[in-house]
Amino acid sequence: MSRLSSQSVLPESVALPEFDRATLLPGILHLGFGAFHRAHQAVFTQRALNIDPDAWGIVAVNLRSPGPIRDLAAQDGLYTVITRGPEGDSAEVIGVTEDWLCAAEDLPELLDWLADPAIRIVTLTVTEKAYGIDPATGGLDRGHPAIAADLAAPEAPGGAVGLLVAGLRRRRDAGTPPFTVLTCDNLPSNGKVLRRLVSEFAAIHDPELAGWISTEVAFPSSMVDRIVPAATEATRARAAALIGAEDALAIETEPFLQWVIEEDFPQGRPAWDKAGAVMVSDVEPYEKMKLRMLNGAHTLIAHLGILHGLEHVRDVMAVPELAAQARAHMQAARATLDPVPGIDLDAYMADLLARFANPAIAHRNVQIAMDSTQKLPQRIISPALDALRAGQDIAPFARVVAAWIAAIRLRGEADDPRRAELLDAAAGTDAAPFLALPGLFPPALADDPAWRAAVAAALAEFEERNAR
Repeated sequence: MSRLSSQSVLPESVALPEFDRATLLPGILHLGFGAFHRAHQAVFTQRALNIDPDAWGIVAVNLRSPGPIRDLAAQDGLYTVITRGPEGDSAEVIGVTEDWLCAAEDLPELLDWLADPAIRIVTLTVTEKAYGIDPATGGLDRGHPAIAADLAAPEAPGGAVGLLVAGLRRRRDAGTPPFTVLTCDNLPSNGKVLRRLVSEFAAIHDPELAGWISTEVAFPSSMVDRIVPAATEATRARAAALIGAEDALAIETEPFLQWVIEEDFPQGRPAWDKAGAVMVSDVEPYEKMKLRMLNGAHTLIAHLGILHGLEHVRDVMAVPELAAQARAHMQAARATLDPVPGIDLDAYMADLLARFANPAIAHRNVQIAMDSTQKLPQRIISPALDALRAGQDIAPFARVVAAWIAAIRLRGEADDPRRAELLDAAAGTDAAPFLALPGLFPPALADDPAWRAAVAAALAEFEERNAR
């Protein structure tokens, strides 16, 4: 079987780009060419160009690993997205990528692209830990490895923030209008957060540049939602059966697809709204809903799965007792939310439970549990603090924290940027060392007797079960 390429003859059932790829021009540069981008922003962009063709091709950039970039080059910029739902599997070949490179190997070319006036939007999916956020202040963490390295050599950056500043510096110096920066990672008020980080980084070497960024560069916030498991050999075999060609970049995902975007694009944007994106003036209610109800429940499910020896989210949801805990968590999270425009939260919760239980989606619990110290603040700690202040039930949030602690102790391992601290805390006999981790739990929560008691009670329950 030959490899997917522009010469491949594909079955009629496979959805293809409807625009002329030969005339595709670049307009977006994306940092972080991972599975989520391939199944989300790239899909939205292709579908937008199918409806309203324009110069919005994507320059795909991976920060460190050249493997996906080489695969993309070998496949003429094509890859397959497999949608798996109750009606069966369907395949869509994505061809919206116009160029591709690895920052670690192609830095001069990447910097040229960032300075090119053709690039009017830079999008990012680099995961929460890549931004270099100081957990205590919410600002720039100068000790973060990528931040420290890029501050020491700002002319040769390798991290996302350093690259953005280097690109904006070139555009400012050349008198070129700045690109819009659109982050698609799971951070509350992610556009505002990234604006602060980029401005603080720039101010260290060039205060005037920081001022220019603050006044001239748009950082719209966005909320993204689609479950995209890590690809496996089964994924690639499924793609080969559907398209009749080998695809090293094939990924599988669920039918659900959502993107809520703050409307702030001075240099224009693709017709994402025509492809189903929701353009709003304020993303915060939507992102808070998603972070607390979806991502918070996901974090609980992942650690319950680890504690019960269940590999996938769907496996946890197949156990009625565990599925009930996920529902209870969503209900507690919902109680901390204000109304969300256009959203029926009861229906949203029902949809989430059905999505998590989708038997066709093999989303591994250990994948979701990675980097939990970067995820707990917005998913669990913030709503727990709101619940505590409002006199609401905090036990469901304490249960997530206890499951996280118990899972680390059970495994004797933590795939987390703060791994060493977590393993030290795990050597203790109670939750206190975890609640005392610098910058993670605010004192108003960590020192509250009711919170500490709730965490301790849930942890004792999990550890008693583990002992049995």
